[in-house]
Amino acid sequence: MTPDPASPRDDPRALIRYALVTLTVTVILVWTAYLVRGPLMLIYVSALLAIGLAPLVAVVERQRLIPGHRLPRWTAILIIYLLFLTVIISFGRLVIGPLLTQARDLWAAFPNMLHDWQQWFIERGLLTKELSLREAIAQSPFGGSDAIDTIVAAVWGFIGGIFGLVTILILAFYLLVDAETLVHTFVRLFPRTERPRVERACRQVSSKVSAWLGGQLLLGGIIACSAALGLYLLGVPFFYVLALIAGIGEMIPIVGPLLAAVPAVAVGFTISPAKALAVAAFFFVQQQVENHVLVPKVMERQVGINAAGVITALLIGGTLLGVVGAILAVPTAAILRVIFEELFPEASAD
Repeated sequence: MTPDPASPRDDPRALIRYALVTLTVTVILVWTAYLVRGPLMLIYVSALLAIGLAPLVAVVERQRLIPGHRLPRWTAILIIYLLFLTVIISFGRLVIGPLLTQARDLWAAFPNMLHDWQQWFIERGLLTKELSLREAIAQSPFGGSDAIDTIVAAVWGFIGGIFGLVTILILAFYLLVDAETLVHTFVRLFPRTERPRVERACRQVSSKVSAWLGGQLLLGGIIACSAALGLYLLGVPFFYVLALIAGIGEMIPIVGPLLAAVPAVAVGFTISPAKALAVAAFFFVQQQVENHVLVPKVMERQVGINAAGVITALLIGGTLLGVVGAILAVPTAAILRVIFEELFPEASAD
């Protein structure tokens, strides 16, 4: 009996060619993804926003403002967008006026503060002579010719951030409108026997991301309330406005709480340097509690990722992509966990 010829898979040369082709395609795909990493990040953020808002859209969509008729999906999405826009505008009207007043007072008092600070350093031999405000600005890291470059970069970054936010909102809107079609098309990419598992995983991902958004809002509320109480006890004026800023800053990991503390410290300086130091100490303690207690515990309860996993995800995301990576770390970890549990149910059960 004549033996069967060796199949192409058993041919070493065919295996080498297959490995080379696979490696080449992988390198090309990875390099292409790297080149378009900016747009891919916008798409990913838009998808997370759409997934997180999907349950809320479904609730609004079920409301029957006209008897016998459900709201169109696009109308429900617009209602949610308008609600958030109204909240932002109301917050801006509440915050901008008092902050401008405090900023003018701080700028008027800053020369005297600078004099007192320099006298303190001169008395301790840390400074040889007193500098004028112009000289201090010129000798600062952001002074001189670098100041213009810093301002231009800041303005350009702000404009780019606005355009990026608008793009995310528009793309998320269309993803929400076509959500059912997109999910159905994605599920059909898999074999028929695996489609129920894929549908179940999609529902779990939607639930996890929505819970993450809810957790972020909960954390913002906790920080705002605790900041209002702490600033009130410290005797800082406009504590309610500063507390709202702290709550908003909580939505941005790493730098958000730090930036939110700046207005409160500035307001404290209008009273006394000691008051500003007390405010800074309060925000430092609050940030430590938030980083090591609140965020891990709240996200463990909302998303189902333990405290160690949350901290690890924040560290990795922040190291890889900075602030954006820290923002996306927890929902991404939740998605990866759902995928892992579906691929290896035995390991997840153990």
